[in-house]
Amino acid sequence: MSQTYHSVEFSTMTFHRHWLAAAAVCVLAAACSAPETDEDTSADMDTAADMDTGTEEPVREIVEIDPENDPRLWLEEVDGERALEWARGQNERTFARLQDDPRYDGFYNAALEIYQSNDRIAYGAYQGGFVYNFWQDSTNTHGLWRRTTLDSYLSDAPEWDVILDLDALSEEEDVNWVWRGANCLGPDYNRCIITLSDGGRDAAHRREFDIEARSFVEDGFVTPEAKGGISWIDENTVMVGLATGGEESTESGYPVAAYRWERGTAFEDATEVLRGDLTDVGLWGFRVEDNHGTTFMMASEADTFFETTWWILPDGAEPVSLPIPARSSIQDFFDGQLIISLEEEWTHGQETFPQGALLSFDLAAFVDSGEIATVNTVFVPNDRQSIGGVGATQSTLLVQIDENVTGGLQAFTRGEDGLWSSETIATPENLTLGLTGTSVHHDVAFLNVEGFLTPDSLYVVDVENRSVEVAKSTPERFDADGLVVEQFEAESPDGTMVPYFVVRHEDTVMDGTTPTLLYAYGGFQVTIAPSYSGVRGRLWLENGGAYVVANIRGGGEFGPAWHQAGLKMNRQRIYDDLIAVAEDMIDTGLTSPRHLGVYGGSNGGLLTGVMYTQRPDLWNAVVSAVPLLDMLRFDQLLAGASWVGEYGSPSDPDEGGFLRSISPYHNVDANGDYPEIYLYTSTADDRVHPGHARKMAHLLSETGHPYLYYENLSGGHSAAADLPALARRDAMLYVFLTQKLMDDEAPEGSAE
Repeated sequence: MSQTYHSVEFSTMTFHRHWLAAAAVCVLAAACSAPETDEDTSADMDTAADMDTGTEEPVREIVEIDPENDPRLWLEEVDGERALEWARGQNERTFARLQDDPRYDGFYNAALEIYQSNDRIAYGAYQGGFVYNFWQDSTNTHGLWRRTTLDSYLSDAPEWDVILDLDALSEEEDVNWVWRGANCLGPDYNRCIITLSDGGRDAAHRREFDIEARSFVEDGFVTPEAKGGISWIDENTVMVGLATGGEESTESGYPVAAYRWERGTAFEDATEVLRGDLTDVGLWGFRVEDNHGTTFMMASEADTFFETTWWILPDGAEPVSLPIPARSSIQDFFDGQLIISLEEEWTHGQETFPQGALLSFDLAAFVDSGEIATVNTVFVPNDRQSIGGVGATQSTLLVQIDENVTGGLQAFTRGEDGLWSSETIATPENLTLGLTGTSVHHDVAFLNVEGFLTPDSLYVVDVENRSVEVAKSTPERFDADGLVVEQFEAESPDGTMVPYFVVRHEDTVMDGTTPTLLYAYGGFQVTIAPSYSGVRGRLWLENGGAYVVANIRGGGEFGPAWHQAGLKMNRQRIYDDLIAVAEDMIDTGLTSPRHLGVYGGSNGGLLTGVMYTQRPDLWNAVVSAVPLLDMLRFDQLLAGASWVGEYGSPSDPDEGGFLRSISPYHNVDANGDYPEIYLYTSTADDRVHPGHARKMAHLLSETGHPYLYYENLSGGHSAAADLPALARRDAMLYVFLTQKLMDDEAPEGSAE
């Protein structure tokens, strides 16, 4: 086994934007319309027949769809009887093709074995002397929230104490509860707000829980189902914002205001602290605390997906906005210093700080004076570095700094002069690192380490001695002997060099016959780093497939500039990047269009939808998972309005024109020669509307183009609510890819 790495960088996942990006698109109601007629399609005036080429070319007939009078609006009725009946019929058709394949059962059982294996790492958060973990397996499909001491956790056989059994709760309350986390108040962490989702939706319920009593608190803090957030102020007070509709929800479907809610009072009587605008993405209140016990209540008002107004919320005084750039993010609070990162250049006083810099300033001094007097530089990445994570412990600020796709870790402290200095903590080389488990209440931190061929290992960071030690490792899930990892670059049409990873067998013959799966995301400053997947390895790599990850623009691989290069009307660069990677793979002989598939989810589902309409000649299989596909109505569906900062506005003449030019749903050629596309989504996805995938599949059925469609009737944006559903989703995915890319005679596929 060998691994070769060259140059790529990771991006910083920012404070509230870390949640939003996850809530956006990694990878979204309308009235029932009359039945469709033959008038649903019309020919594009610009046809190949108009050109004298000497050969007869098929006439292009782009299906015309008026977003104001879309004949498939009935498919946007998420729980509409007609729409669900259609989805069930599609599922039956897809199950007959994929689940009846003789390989399906083996794929499903292998995936389920991996997902339910008891030798997985039990990742946890350390607080109040205990490591807390949420665990699912074959017996506990909904899961157990449990804890153990740190010493026990680091042993070979931890003794877990179950705090909440979600399977028992689901059975007792007859609700398909999905765990969404717990927010516990330090320093004793006995009182927690537990967040639970019905079926995997983003909209969730929040309920106060007493750990010592092992029960929900009678007459405690309980919220209705809604998107939003809640944060402790003290043991009897919380800051809460809920998108309950009307004047309490932004156009994006997130909370528009933050309230101070006292124990023993009705939620309706909570005191409004800060209200944003209905055109905002959303507003969230939160609490920051440093290693000296200094606390502040704050709020992030996301004016757009990437621009934020940050607020201090003094007790009994008017909110005060922080005079920092709109494109900046709060990373942590340490030693009285608010730690921020910049997504744009910032001039403060006589000094200019570059895009990507990590900075700090005295928060209490700002609250007292209303001015930021001194800004201190913590770290400035070079062209081949990026900040992968920031976490404050009791004595040290830990910063994950990645260089050329190699994870690294630095420990930062402040001297008496207020200046920052750092020490390198030696970590495993040539692998992806993930900093977790930090808290200002202790000096314990964890580091997850993985690679394409290296199973996850959990390291304990010895903050005092500036060292790491492996604590737990996942066994190998697939045979990696003879596999290699390489990194190459492809040149995009504008000259930009785009890096991509290739995982293949070392004896691969470069004759274009290797079944190859290309994965990419390309949006929201999300970096796609090397990662270990037992399911991918078992169901694809072991069977002779190659796997490729393209680090195209739109992501955060080279910092904020790499992301911003593909925003709005510059988005074609992202698609050109992926096309360049695919063509480079074909030119080198790794694969050929007959054996090449492309896969992406969420924003990546839009990416693969564009690949389907713009370059159908490059692929024999396209997978578009929980996708955006109707880019002329995306801003009207669920959380779609929050993504205008990424994609542009359909109502803007210029941006709307560009969106029409790339929208997969509006660029299907009735006479086109397309590969088979597999679309899958979830009825319960309240982030990316299932109507995108539904309408695209329905259109393809009318135009006679081959497709498969699967809709999980629960599961949220992941399209799976439990481990068996995950195994089913993945088994069908790899059966499809195997049929199309590996079999000697790939199924031709059909329209319904």
